[in-house]
Order: sequence, then C-alpha cells, then structure tokens
Amino acid sequence: MSGVTTDSVPHERPVGDAIKIWFKFVQREGWLPHDTEGLWATRLSEDTARVDNVVFLQNGVAQGDVVRFGTDAEGVRWATGRVQASGHCVVRVLPVPSGPLGPSAQAVHAVFKRFGLGGEVFSAEFPLVAFDVPVDADFGEIKRVLVEGESNGWWKYEVGYGTDRWWNA
Repeated sequence: MSGVTTDSVPHERPVGDAIKIWFKFVQREGWLPHDTEGLWATRLSEDTARVDNVVFLQNGVAQGDVVRFGTDAEGVRWATGRVQASGHCVVRVLPVPSGPLGPSAQAVHAVFKRFGLGGEVFSAEFPLVAFDVPVDADFGEIKRVLVEGESNGWWKYEVGYGTDRWWNA
C-alpha cells in the first residue's frame, strides 16, 4: 500500500512518542467509505507496537493489543497481525437522530459514564462513539444497557472486538 497522506479517522494522538500503524480492511456495504484506519501506537520492538487508540473501523483489534507491522518503501507502517491480545473489547454506538438522545455523542457518553469507559467520537456530523471496554469492566451490565438502548430506539451498536469473556457475559 502506498499513497497514505492523511488519517481520515480523527484519533487523538497519545502523549509521548507514538507511531502510526495502519490497518487495511474490506469496506462494508452501507458503512463508511474507508478501507484503512491509522491507529496511534507505542513501539515495543523493531516490528511490534501496542495500540493506544480505541478502534473506529477495524474489527478484531482493541486498545492495548500488541500488533506486528511491516514498513513499506514510503515508510508507512502496516499491521500484519496481532501478537498479543489485551483483553479489551471495542463497542461502537451510533445514536439514532430521531431517538430520545438525538444525534448526541455526549448523551451516549453520559449513559456509559458509570462504567468508566474511554472512547472517542468520529465527528460532529457522524456521532459514532467508539468505546474501549477494559478487561475488568462489567461486561454483562454494559451488554444489558446496549441492548436496552437499541430496543428503546436510542442507538444502534456493534461489537468491533469481543473476547470470549465478553461473549459469555
């Protein structure tokens, strides 16, 4: 892959030395028009790094995971696989504009505040909230709130990455 000039997903850069690791994926029908996502990471070795952002688009990877990467001729670092899972999960929540919360990412954050979840918002125009769900979170209660909110018309949600513990909660 070459020609990557901008990060189309607005991840916040972590404090300190960070590198950008790019993930390539197959676009989904009816989803955002992106086929790459750049995530900030902390380099651990010549070809491994720990992901420091919550993930908006890429499935199968979460914040804290250690990934292997290769560097292309233009110096762009491309993920080639996960080396170690962090135990974190990724949940994406998109408020329904006509629902009780309106198109408010802040309202979504407020509902999940009690769980202490970190997350980022894609943009004001597309208020998709990507939550980092740490390994020690109350997975069962978070899942209950997600299902209840979707059934009440507050949001649509998806799990970008779930561990066995998540799926069994």
